[in-house]
Amino acid sequence: MNKIDVSRLISNMSQSTNSILMIEPIAFRFNVQTAVNNYFQVNDESAETQTKALQEFTAFVKKLKAKGVNVITVKDTLVPHTPDSIFPNNWVSFHEDGTIILYPMFAENRRLERRMDILERLTEEGFHISAIKDYSIFESENKFLEGTGSMILDRVNRIAYGAISLRLSEEIFMKWCSQFGYQPIVFHSFQSINGQRLPIYHTNVIMCVASGFAVICLDSIDSKLERELVEKTLTDSHREIIEISEGQVNCFAGNMLEVKNDEGKQFLVMSECAYQCLTSKQIQTIENYTEIIYSNLQAIEKSGGGSARCCMAEIFLPKM
Repeated sequence: MNKIDVSRLISNMSQSTNSILMIEPIAFRFNVQTAVNNYFQVNDESAETQTKALQEFTAFVKKLKAKGVNVITVKDTLVPHTPDSIFPNNWVSFHEDGTIILYPMFAENRRLERRMDILERLTEEGFHISAIKDYSIFESENKFLEGTGSMILDRVNRIAYGAISLRLSEEIFMKWCSQFGYQPIVFHSFQSINGQRLPIYHTNVIMCVASGFAVICLDSIDSKLERELVEKTLTDSHREIIEISEGQVNCFAGNMLEVKNDEGKQFLVMSECAYQCLTSKQIQTIENYTEIIYSNLQAIEKSGGGSARCCMAEIFLPKM
């Protein structure tokens, strides 16, 4: 096995990667266990849900590959049944020093998504794995941290943004940041549901950090002090802030991810619903930095309560 120069990799760290993992659904449906605090989900028992989700997934992957993004797809399994497996970035993250991190998941049936054969597949694809850090042990304490769904990472400046919820334990978040060398920015984010302000289940539905800009719903942060902290941290890290409304959050306009292709060209990936709800000024500002890729994910968004960013687990592992 070739020796990996970790110090060189970290010094050359990029906010985006050209390789992503995506899980092909074979039994996708509304997940009752996650719906208790994911208010984006709509209970749809249609027999066509899986068929539509697979069609959307296939078209989405095709669009990414057409732009030169390296997409590694792995099929879900029927047994055990994991209705949310299409969202792999919650249970695993892949880092530039060869570390893989496994995360504690709120819903019991989502814990079954952790599959070692997926990690083996990455070694077959030529990626180097140096260590596996398992945070899933905190499930026994009912403490959760759902990967890059609950955390937004500024990888270049080593800053992690985390909105407290049942899916993000502040204690575990702070422990993670300490262990992996990130500055924690902790805040509370809310959405209006039937006249109540309830916690956003994942930070990545209200926030996206790209290389030169950040898309965020600052109005979801009710505390003035916390809102000012997040805004100042983004500005100090040289990100232009593109504000979105709560209505746009409901269209998954916060659930975006910057990726790049083998030539280093960057793209901002989002759903068609997200793209259509953006204003022309917001689109123009994004396009000052990067090209937009969008795809129809209507069935996935409706039943799963997640969108484009949730479907992609970034692979920063070094190649052997």
